[in-house]
Amino acid sequence: MRQTQSMDTQSTKETPTGKLESVRYSLGFRSILIGFIAAAMLLPLFMAKQVVSDRTYYYRTAISSIAKTWGTQQVIAGPVLVVPYTEHIINIDTVTDDKGETKTISRDVFNNKTMVLLPKQLNIDAEVIEKHRKRGIYDALVYQAQIEMTGTFDLGTLPDKTSSKNDIQWKNAWLAVGVSDTKAIDETFPLRWNNDASSPLMPGTMLPNLLPQGFHVKMKDLEREIVLPKFRIKFNVNGSEGLSFAPVGETSTANIHSGWPHPSFIGDIPPVKSDVKANGFDAHWRVPNIARNYPQQWLLGEEKHDLYALKSGVKLFTPISLYAKIERAVKYGVLFVGLTFLTFLIFEITTKTRFHVIQYGLIGLALSMFYIILLSLAEQITFRMAYLYAATATVSIITLYTIAILKSFGRVMLILLFLSSLYAVLYFILQMEDYALLAGAGTMMLIIMVLMFATRNLEHDS
Repeated sequence: MRQTQSMDTQSTKETPTGKLESVRYSLGFRSILIGFIAAAMLLPLFMAKQVVSDRTYYYRTAISSIAKTWGTQQVIAGPVLVVPYTEHIINIDTVTDDKGETKTISRDVFNNKTMVLLPKQLNIDAEVIEKHRKRGIYDALVYQAQIEMTGTFDLGTLPDKTSSKNDIQWKNAWLAVGVSDTKAIDETFPLRWNNDASSPLMPGTMLPNLLPQGFHVKMKDLEREIVLPKFRIKFNVNGSEGLSFAPVGETSTANIHSGWPHPSFIGDIPPVKSDVKANGFDAHWRVPNIARNYPQQWLLGEEKHDLYALKSGVKLFTPISLYAKIERAVKYGVLFVGLTFLTFLIFEITTKTRFHVIQYGLIGLALSMFYIILLSLAEQITFRMAYLYAATATVSIITLYTIAILKSFGRVMLILLFLSSLYAVLYFILQMEDYALLAGAGTMMLIIMVLMFATRNLEHDS
């Protein structure tokens, strides 16, 4: 009797412990615990993202510094012909004196005016030669552009020189070209005027409100008697990021050639024809003056117009830069940790083996270190080799650690295969531009389907 009562008491005391152990080893509790560990891995992933952000900032600072010394994004506007003249007006007034006599008095009025004349025909031909400049470990894509501007001016639109009412001061006239970053002008050639005269280029446009920066040419030694004189302006300019032009001609055409295979056409009007190949691109624009909102000529000081309001050009686009790739890779970090932990959890269920929570944490840290290793290597070697080394190191560490835990090489092959496939898929997603989101979504659906298949026979916790 006493023995039975003692056994009942012992059974009563052991029941809470048995329930605690049952909850502790249940699938639901393990899933929640592993979920908390996976959430804790957001901290090292966030720190890795901060390192990538800092390196990105240093990279952009270095690129900006190189651009300031080499040349910024260039915008070419012009040429414009500026012709001062004196307008002679005779004012005739009729007055009546105190005696009632009417007299006619003529008075000469001289008004100094300046006309701005845009080209009738403008052709721009630019050869963009890509170059690379390094600042420490950072590499910047820059260019040197060989620009040739040809066309004609219609001098018939100037005030009539045969009239005594107008005195054109051709010796004070000048031709101006706007260049957004003049300190990057590398080489210049004299202006060719109607193929038989030339004049050197001089600094400044003398039009601070219309063309703040650029150069000009004095017209005093150049012929003015020709109605449609031809001009040719040739110069070399350094720049970075992109090259644009303002279509100031009555009819403007532009041709830009380059050996860079990744152009991005920018501006208000796209090219009418472009040919992009692996060894470079050719682009052609044709813009009539009806596309802009300023006239062909006007009086300086009486009208204000913005020649930069309409422009087109090309940007030397760098497809998915190094830091953009790594930043995108970090965004998949939570997915990597979650899927890896879920794989280990399924491995526990199917093999009746349990991993310690500390082991989960160390595996999560190894996954987080992948991005730091990738970043440090990619700044020194090619991204492909850096990714291969970083992924191999991460997968190898986790695989060897799992072998040491399970004391079995054969069981770990599935984990090795899964991690290797995961990093391989991520690499191909990072290489994509237009289809990266589609590939990522498809990969996620495939992984979910595989996990559903692996967990199809799970039973409720007893």
